[in-house]
Amino acid sequence: MEDIVIDKYKSTGASNLKNVPTFEDFGKTGKQLKDALEQVSKELADFQDTLYAHGKYGILVCLQGMDTAGKDSLIREVFKELNARGVEVHSFKVPSKLELRHDYLWRHYIALPERGKFSVFNRTHYENVLVTKVHPHYILGENIPGVLHISDVNDEFWENRYRQINDFERHISENGTIVFKFFLHLSKEEQRQRLLRRLRLRRKNWKFSPGDLKERKLWDKYQECYQEAINKTSKPHAPWYIVPADDKKAARLIVASILLQSLKKYKDVKEPELDDEIKANLESFKQQLEKENE
Repeated sequence: MEDIVIDKYKSTGASNLKNVPTFEDFGKTGKQLKDALEQVSKELADFQDTLYAHGKYGILVCLQGMDTAGKDSLIREVFKELNARGVEVHSFKVPSKLELRHDYLWRHYIALPERGKFSVFNRTHYENVLVTKVHPHYILGENIPGVLHISDVNDEFWENRYRQINDFERHISENGTIVFKFFLHLSKEEQRQRLLRRLRLRRKNWKFSPGDLKERKLWDKYQECYQEAINKTSKPHAPWYIVPADDKKAARLIVASILLQSLKKYKDVKEPELDDEIKANLESFKQQLEKENE
C-alpha cells in the first residue's frame, strides 16, 4: 500500500473537530488494511531493535479518544510484532490515594519510557484538562494550594495547566523522549453503534457501564475540551495527530504509519559500532565456534 501522507492528520493548532472527518478506509478492504498494517508493524519492530541498541531515545505514544474509540485494540494490533519487553502500556484511570498525594503529572512522569523502549499511554496526562474540565469538582480532590472552591477552577487555572503540560512535554523531548499524541476521532453515531454492540453481544457485556451513557450526554462538552487541548498543546516537539476512528483497521494503519515514517527521520538511530579489537577478531571468534562441531 502506498505511503500515507501523515501531515494530513497533524494538527496545526487551529483545528475545528466538526470539520475533521471521522471516517477513512482508503478505498481498501478490511483484509487489505490488515495486511498493510502487518507490514508496517514488522518494520516498526525492526526499528525497535535498532532503537534499543542505539539506546539514546525513548518513544512515548499517547492515545486519547472518547469511550469505544478503539484504543485497546489499536495497542494490541499496532504493537503485536514488537518485542514485548520493549513496549510498556500504562492505562491511567481515576488517581489512587498515593497519586493524589503528588502533583497530577507525577504518575505520568514515572511511567515515561526508558531509553530504547516504547511507552504507550492509554489515556494520558490530558485527562487532567479533559475529564476534569467537564467535571471541575474533581479538581478539588487534588488538594492544590489556593484551589478551595469551584470558582477557583477558572480560565486562568486552565491556562496554567496547558502551560504546565507544554513545559512537561518540552522538557522530556529535549531529554531524549520522542512524543506522539493521537486523538482517535470518533463520530457520535459510531459510538452509539459500538455501545449497542456491547449490549447485544454477551461476550462484550462486561465492557459496558451505565456511566458510558451519562458521559455520552456530555459529548459536545468533551468535543470542545478536546479541541481546545489539541489546539493549545500541539507543538513541533509534541504534535497532535487527529485520526479518523470510525474504521478501526484504517485508524490502526494510520497510527502505525505515522510512527514509522516519523521515526525513520531520526537518521542517528543506528546500531553501535563494535569495538575495534572485537571487530578485528570476528573471524577468529567464528572459527572457534565452527571448530566445536569438528
